Amino acid sequence: MKTIIIAGGTGFLGQVLETHFLKKEYIVRILTRKPTKENHIYWNAKDLDDWTKTLENADVLINLTGKSVDCRYTDANKKLIHDSRIDSTHALGLAVNLCENPPKLWMNMSTSTIYEDSYTKEMTETNGTIGDDFSMNIAKSWEATFNSITTPKTKKVILRTSIVLGKNGGALLPLKRLTQFGLGGKQWHGRQKVSWIHETDFARSIDFLIEAQHEGTFNIVSPKPITNAHLMKTLRQVLHMPFGISHPKWLLKFGAKIIGTEPELVLKSRNVIPEQLTNKGFEFKYVKIEAALNALLKS
Repeated sequence: MKTIIIAGGTGFLGQVLETHFLKKEYIVRILTRKPTKENHIYWNAKDLDDWTKTLENADVLINLTGKSVDCRYTDANKKLIHDSRIDSTHALGLAVNLCENPPKLWMNMSTSTIYEDSYTKEMTETNGTIGDDFSMNIAKSWEATFNSITTPKTKKVILRTSIVLGKNGGALLPLKRLTQFGLGGKQWHGRQKVSWIHETDFARSIDFLIEAQHEGTFNIVSPKPITNAHLMKTLRQVLHMPFGISHPKWLLKFGAKIIGTEPELVLKSRNVIPEQLTNKGFEFKYVKIEAALNALLKS
């Protein structure tokens, strides 16, 4: 039986991966600040401690650790967003290199937000334009920290993940509620691109990379980005809502302040393509947003 360690695995994405790999009869262990289950192991995502023994003889280590970016970018939150990613990656790197038999593969989360805002240029791993603002610089620092760690016995993968659509978490739940309340119109002009992936394909793509023992940087996104207007229209159709009030830019900024988040989460145009996954032969189960939303909202 293979063993997989998921650092920061109690959130939405960690639970998607845990469910997937338990079905494949992996032994799954979760590193978390708040252990509540038998397979949970305490760590503070910063210091070396007893948790380091868990990595010995493991097959795969996946690091999902990091404060959510769904918050206001105050100075305090910016520091937490940065430090939670950098500190955990440093700690895991030290722990991996202390192992006699370290994990064969270490996958570290990143974000497709690393690429600059784009309406026309498709951002691939080889030709994508890396941007320069707070979110993009966080991603660059995170990846630089990961890449600076030499692991002679462990292969490494960077996961530039897009919006993951799932039944029990992520971006879909608030969008569903907005639509059901009649507020499911386009956001701003609606032309901004949305890079997305169904939770099943998220888990399957990571499984694919593990099985093939690939290395490098991968965009974990569906091959067909859509516009915000198309996304919201499809949501209305799937949920049988005949109308949806649209949101002008000023209202999005005001609303973001009220609910404690940042408007860039819906205003930025993310036009990201999974060139590397496709070139390696991965086949997506959900390419069209219509199929993805029907599977998530009607099953």
